[in-house]
Formats: sequence, C-alpha cells, structure tokens
Amino acid sequence: MVFLGTPDMAVPPLRALVAAGFEIVLVVTRADKRRGRGAELSPSPVKAAALELGLPVSHRVDDSIDAGADLGVVVAFGQLIKPHVLAALPMVNVHFSLLPRWRGAAPVERALLAGDSETGVDLMVVEEGLDTGAIYARRRIPIGPNATLSSLRAELVEAGTELLVDNLRRGLPEPEPQQGESTYAAKLSPDELRLDWSRPAVELDRIVRLGGAWTTVHGRRLKVLEARLLAGALEPPLAPGTVRDLVVGAGEGGLELVRVQPESKAPMAAAAWRNGAALRPDDVLGS
Repeated sequence: MVFLGTPDMAVPPLRALVAAGFEIVLVVTRADKRRGRGAELSPSPVKAAALELGLPVSHRVDDSIDAGADLGVVVAFGQLIKPHVLAALPMVNVHFSLLPRWRGAAPVERALLAGDSETGVDLMVVEEGLDTGAIYARRRIPIGPNATLSSLRAELVEAGTELLVDNLRRGLPEPEPQQGESTYAAKLSPDELRLDWSRPAVELDRIVRLGGAWTTVHGRRLKVLEARLLAGALEPPLAPGTVRDLVVGAGEGGLELVRVQPESKAPMAAAAWRNGAALRPDDVLGS
C-alpha cells in the first residue's frame, strides 16, 4: 500500500493503517518547507509521522508506480494525481464532505461557513476529475451549533479513519456514483475571515468558529478568537460594529466577545481587552 497525505488530519489514518497491520511500502507527501524567513526546512506532519514509524518517504507521486503496491490511499494530499499514475495504481480517497457537495480543498471550512446542518466522510475512488469518483462508503456527521473548525475536523478524522480501516479489512464494496448537485470548496481567503458587522450575527458566529476571524479597532487588527452568539434583537438596539460592554452589534443580533487577540499582543479575555482599549461611545469596529 502507498499512503499519500500531507497535513495533521492525515496522520491518524496513517497511524491506524500501520496499527491494523497493513503494509505501507511508501509514503508520499509534499516537499519540506521553510516556516518563516531564514528558518530551517520543516517536514510535513505526515512525513514526520512516517519517519517516526520507520516508513520510506518520497516527494514524487510517480514513485508510487514502482513501489510494489496494489493500492494507494489518499488523505488530504493536496495535489491532483495524474492519469498515468492512476492507470498504474488504483487509489481510494478519504474525503471530508458528503459528495458531490464541497468538492475541493476546503470542504470542512465551507460546510461550517455555509451553515450546513451535517457533513461527513466519503471513502471514494480516485479518478482524474476533482473529487468526482464513485463512493465506496459514507459516514454522516451532524454539525452542532457550537462546532468549531477544530472540533469538527477532529470528529471527521476519527470517523474517516474508522471508515477507511473497516472497509479495507472487509474488502472494498462496489462503489456507487455520486448523486446530487455539486458545489466547490475553494480555499478561504483572509478577507473571508474579516468580520463585516453589517452581516447577521449568525453568519459572523460561523466565521469566528472557523478560527482566524478578525476586525479592526482604532486602525489596528483585532482577532476574535471566541464569541457568543446573540441571535435575537438587542435591547436597546445596537448599531453594527458598536460595542456595549462586551457585545458588538451586527446587522441582525450581535456577538458577545469572549476571547480576543489585539495586534502584537497575546490572546486575552475580552473583558481585559475592553478595560484597556479606551473605546469611545462613537467607536465602530471594522471602520
């Protein structure tokens, strides 16, 4: 078996396959990267785990062809696999959405941002198209009202790891074609994490739960690490972006700030930030 993956969320499936007794003849992952100016080269999380497990590692997908494997397992690899490789080695992919909804690079982020009530994991055939292959097996996961990107990813990785190992042990069933309307999960841009206080609070809450949400105050960036949704009408009303105690008005409802990180400072309780922020009554976040 060849394993192809890159980020942290691909490490548990790799470890589980080894623990279950599957022979991994090669691990393929992205090349080492520098993190920060002048920093040393850093391996991907999958490469670090593979070396710890004593597994051979390559950065070339084509090396899968002559590795002596009969199957490739792909988990969050981050690259399209070319047809000549797929012609030589059949591959299965653990994809973290209910296909054909959210094909692409950021399916978990897009499901959370869109307010989907559920997501899931598909074990699928890898083919030339982007996440277009038939489905071997599926596990559905509800998205709770307080789910964060981190907590949802952890739940999906656990479910996907079980789905992968169980189906490989039993033997892969006949796959079934995807059904329904497809949507594309593009990577998030930094601007999509900016809090536009004219939007409804329920939408801003989803952005905060993604991680990396930000606004500005007095011309400096303020990260909003944790907030509490106030979905109903605020009494008395509060204009979008204005702050009363720890509550920020939105287009509909508001968000109560819980933890924030001012620019060039460490994360802190929102109350501590508010006490030192010297906000004026007419200050508007994000302006």
